[in-house]
Amino acid sequence: MTQKPDRLCGYPTPPSLGAVESDYDDLDRRLAHALQIDGRAPFSTIAEVLGVSDRTVARRYARLRAAGAVRVVGGFDSTALGAIQWFLRVRCAPAASLPVAEALARRPDTSWVSLSSGGTEVTCVVRTESEADSESLLLAKLPRTPRVEGVTAHSVLHAFYGGPDNLVGKLGSLDADAVERLRPPPMARPSGPVRLDDGDRTLLALLAADGRAGFEELAEATGWSPTTVRRRMTELREHGVLYLDLDVDWRMFGAHARTLLWLSVAPAHLEEAGHALAGHPEIAFAAATTGPTNLYASVVCAGQRELYRYLTTGVAGLPSITHVETAPVIRTIKKAAPN
Repeated sequence: MTQKPDRLCGYPTPPSLGAVESDYDDLDRRLAHALQIDGRAPFSTIAEVLGVSDRTVARRYARLRAAGAVRVVGGFDSTALGAIQWFLRVRCAPAASLPVAEALARRPDTSWVSLSSGGTEVTCVVRTESEADSESLLLAKLPRTPRVEGVTAHSVLHAFYGGPDNLVGKLGSLDADAVERLRPPPMARPSGPVRLDDGDRTLLALLAADGRAGFEELAEATGWSPTTVRRRMTELREHGVLYLDLDVDWRMFGAHARTLLWLSVAPAHLEEAGHALAGHPEIAFAAATTGPTNLYASVVCAGQRELYRYLTTGVAGLPSITHVETAPVIRTIKKAAPN
């Protein structure tokens, strides 16, 4: 198969991340791509685009969801409400890393809690509602945890890729016509603040567990009418608070290894480097941050050889990179949404 040059970094983009697991087939991958485009698209619409029956799509999604391979979830962007997002690197004694990771995973304000760097470091995303919350977490609570040897905090300044932008969109095999048929119409972007009440929080929690939950089910849980649920979901999505995401087993696309990158870039080239990084097919998340390094990325590759290739081509081609630190993830304790 002929490789096509990547527009942004000029190195050959692999046709796939690696050998695709035999447990999954092409319909699984096309269905995952369709759900990444519109997680609440009717199965009848998806079936028409994929060229199969409604029942086939419904059965296939039910099977994949039950196996934990594909699940539509409602994402919550708390930064749209003024919250602050942090990446924490918590260095622990080896025997303490798993208990610390599990303790962090139990917190409602954490996501993507992982063990990395050979199991001596816990990394996680933490959402704090205010500067006072940030100070309490970073300066008081974590350092007092037994056997925590050090904490490095990186506040997210700007996300270049992630949130509603899912890696499946880069790896999916649907053609441009199919993507266009599935793409929902653009949403309005109203100005002004948005506030959440208890009903909104219930709605967001339900969607975090099942992004395809029906309006009747959501109405019963919130005490609203189905029409009110539909309207409020639209408003929250328009304000950027709610988005649809896809929790997927990356082995479906031949990926077996996730690695965290901490990069230092000359400030004059940070924007350019961030946008270039976001376009790489291996990048699941990229953001500018505060802290000892100023650019963070989550990389998904088929294995060590492919990671080496990416570091020596894609990362090496970024402008004004002065430092690169890699932290392979050996275990993910908590993802973005509840299990």
